[in-house]
Amino acid sequence: MSRRRVVVTGLGATTPLGGDVASTWANLLAGKCGVRKLEDEWAQEASVTFAARVAVEPSEVMERVEMRRLDRSEQFALIASREAWKDAGEPDIDKERLGVVIASGIGGVITLLDQYDVLNNKGARMVSPHTVPMLMPNGPAANVGLELQAKAGVHTPVSACASGAEAVGYALEMIRNDRADVVVTGGVEAAIHQLPMAGFASMKALSTRNDDPAKASRPYDKDRDGFVLGEGGGVLVLEELEHAKARGAKIYAEVMGQGLTSDGYHIAAPDPEGAGVTRAVKFALRDSGVDLSEIVHLNAHATSTPAGDVAEANALASALGTHISHVAVSATKSMTGHLLGGAGAIESIFCVLAMHHHKAPPTINIDNLDEAVTVDVVRDKPRDLPAGQIACINDSFGFGGHNVVLIFRSYEG
Repeated sequence: MSRRRVVVTGLGATTPLGGDVASTWANLLAGKCGVRKLEDEWAQEASVTFAARVAVEPSEVMERVEMRRLDRSEQFALIASREAWKDAGEPDIDKERLGVVIASGIGGVITLLDQYDVLNNKGARMVSPHTVPMLMPNGPAANVGLELQAKAGVHTPVSACASGAEAVGYALEMIRNDRADVVVTGGVEAAIHQLPMAGFASMKALSTRNDDPAKASRPYDKDRDGFVLGEGGGVLVLEELEHAKARGAKIYAEVMGQGLTSDGYHIAAPDPEGAGVTRAVKFALRDSGVDLSEIVHLNAHATSTPAGDVAEANALASALGTHISHVAVSATKSMTGHLLGGAGAIESIFCVLAMHHHKAPPTINIDNLDEAVTVDVVRDKPRDLPAGQIACINDSFGFGGHNVVLIFRSYEG
């Protein structure tokens, strides 16, 4: 039997660069940075005083009565999914053939911490009755599934910073395995709060460039000193090809395959040899059936940590061999910051749009390229990608040694 083919028919996002896909993409190509100084009172005394908050607050697009029962991560999920569903043409589908897979690396941590303060300061009776549905990691997926009445399955992969990419891969398999014809998928995160930031800072994971936040996220730069925490999310509508064609859907790209591995090395540090990454890329290539010559672009995980960027670049070079010199590599976290569980989702959207527009986004803030980085990094301004059918790799890695690689290909009808 031939395998069911899966395409992307809708996109939605809310990010530090824009409140929707169009504004996010425009600002990404323009090389704008979404990192800024935090205005919160607690941040003024923190060791790290900046992050990448969403450009458009949920309160600007949602009713207050709806927001009160939703964690911030759930708000992001509904905002992005509504845009993606509308972009897909709001397909008329049997709800038993509709699924949802939306990931979060941490879940409703802001709700958890805020309600703990309520408990301590005002007593148990004042704790919100919505606390548990708001803090549970599957809350974003559950709320989207309820709104769309999805009955093929609602799922939440949790694999730290690889969660969003793993969600897209899970959605791919749902359609391939004939569990669903349409799956709304992606990832969200909302963890810009005193405790998570203090925890990341304590383990020396965050940049401390408090005097110049916009320059803090600098993947591949010799002077990088850690990642910048971001928030937001991205959602894609995946659809079985013949189902999409039958309803005349707009098709952005085809999802070709995925590769998943684990390092078995350390809870937080990457394997310096990048062996797990190399294997994940090779598995994805085999799963996708894409010829190496078709791959012209790669959106790298590249968080701006001293160890991670080099390990990843070396692993990519090992997996792709001499072809790596023909691949334009973008590190978009230089502009969005690191959205943790949402990163793989918004970067999947960036891959899809890069192929759709034949334009690779730039990487900003590279003043002194680390000589240990041997990949061809797109710097400072966008780069045109070849015409015709092309393919793109999106890789995501997470604490715990999770490695997820996705391969997309442009759709030529």
